[in-house]
Amino acid sequence: MFEKIMFSHAFQPIIDITRETIVSYEVLLRGVNNEPPGFIFNKINKSNLMSFDQYNREKALELAARLGLDCALNINFTPDEIIFEGGLYITATLEKAKSLGFNPKQLVIEITEGEFIHDIDLLASVLNKLRSESMVIAIDDFGSAYSGLNMLAEIQPDLIKLDMSLLRDIDHHGPRQAIVKGIYSVCTDLGIDVLAEGVESEGEFNFLRNIGVKLYQGYFFAKPGFECLPQISNSFDDIRSNAQTYMGLPPFNRRAIC
Repeated sequence: MFEKIMFSHAFQPIIDITRETIVSYEVLLRGVNNEPPGFIFNKINKSNLMSFDQYNREKALELAARLGLDCALNINFTPDEIIFEGGLYITATLEKAKSLGFNPKQLVIEITEGEFIHDIDLLASVLNKLRSESMVIAIDDFGSAYSGLNMLAEIQPDLIKLDMSLLRDIDHHGPRQAIVKGIYSVCTDLGIDVLAEGVESEGEFNFLRNIGVKLYQGYFFAKPGFECLPQISNSFDDIRSNAQTYMGLPPFNRRAIC
């Protein structure tokens, strides 16, 4: 059905500053000339969006396998796609990953927080089945919509990704600092990891690191790499090397280079 639609993918690293390495890559839809996702979605009939998303995920897994990805991979699902026919798309994604040699533990399922959840009990039931396969459950864009706290309570994810709108210039914004500190405290009490997404500046990173955040994604570390697994940027190495002022931690190990 979608064979004539030409598209590809980019990958952006997710970094753990305590393990000093890239622990995962988020896969991002792109046109064949690195166009943004909207360029592709404009070609898809709305009635076929969920089917296309599944086709897209399976193609992304194939590319990740060809690139030799050896850490985790973050893959996006809407809540409706997760519960569709009792988890059909999730199961198909898992089977595709296994056929390519990936361990289920390498899959991080990112749930879009901004979409209305029609049946949270069913969503929780399907996600509990995923946990039996040791797949990681994450809430994406946390803090961008109204459903986040309810999802924390009902779904109990392994990870939340703080929305970049909360983090932009947070080192200069007292109210957002208080909100993020509160979210981090709640997640710590619940045993949920917190990832700071869309970090772009040294000031943002330093504030988040000082409150205890260990997982990061954003242009400050590396831009998405088109059809490759990018390394950590030199600008981050420069900041890490200034140990007396900021970090007191050694440089990250490097992984694959675009």
